[in-house]
Amino acid sequence: MTAGPLVASLGASRSRRRPRRLASHQTASAWLLLAPFVVIFLLFTAIPIVASLGISLTDLQGADLRTPFNVDFTGLKNYVDLFKSAQFVGSIGNTFYFVLVGVPVTMIIGFLLAVVLNNAVRRARPVFRAIFYAPVVANVVSVALIWQYAFNDAGTVNTALKAIGIPGPDWLGDTHLAMPVVIALGVWRNFGTAMLLFLAGLQGVPQDVHEAAAIDGAGWWRRLFSITVPLLMPTILLVSVLLSVFYLQVFDEPYLLTKGGPLNSTESMSLYTYQQFGFGNFGTSSAASFILLLIVALVSVIQFRLLRPRA
Repeated sequence: MTAGPLVASLGASRSRRRPRRLASHQTASAWLLLAPFVVIFLLFTAIPIVASLGISLTDLQGADLRTPFNVDFTGLKNYVDLFKSAQFVGSIGNTFYFVLVGVPVTMIIGFLLAVVLNNAVRRARPVFRAIFYAPVVANVVSVALIWQYAFNDAGTVNTALKAIGIPGPDWLGDTHLAMPVVIALGVWRNFGTAMLLFLAGLQGVPQDVHEAAAIDGAGWWRRLFSITVPLLMPTILLVSVLLSVFYLQVFDEPYLLTKGGPLNSTESMSLYTYQQFGFGNFGTSSAASFILLLIVALVSVIQFRLLRPRA
């Protein structure tokens, strides 16, 4: 009479153990699958970031590489010295100049092209989409060489200006004109990305809303600013953040076109960081990179705070 309940209790305990064993096996399998990513992340991301943070608090230079543990701990001295450096402060100004001009221009061009492709050019949309996106995937070194030739003293741009009686300036040698040329290259390289994102957002706008507004007498411009733009706020937020993050870290355009000149007028924060690393000032370079990281994070947070409620 007592065997039955005993067997039942043993069966119940075994049935409770099976889910636990299954869960433990699933957990072990999950960690096994994640192990390659975790190892790669630790080796190439987490550990270098921590090491760079440590280096930014020391006076490590190129001459100290043989004895890296004999350097002096300087605390926040590198950060303080950076903000005392007119060259670094100027690079911050140049970077924000690039962002404040480049982001709106890129977004406006990308949005207008997306509207045209979405409404007026439907049959040939894939062809034009590929054409406008080509600058994004073009080799930046080759493109920069073409732009250098086009904007030099005897280049294509000055030749065209001379043909209509306008003397061409020294585009890349003038401290006031070099940055607009660098920004133009950045806009040309990235408007295709903005166009694709805006085009995807426009294709998600319900057409029945436009049709109802048109029946009520709303014109095309009224529908654009009262219906399309408000419904595109999530896409606008995405494009704004992506472009801002990219332009804050701009390096290729100023490095390939002007090397930061003339007179550091096109030197960005990333280019300044790269140059300090090349000079062997590893502590200064690491500190500059973390300042850039903080600025990128701060700008992204501000954009989310300003645009997310509308989105």
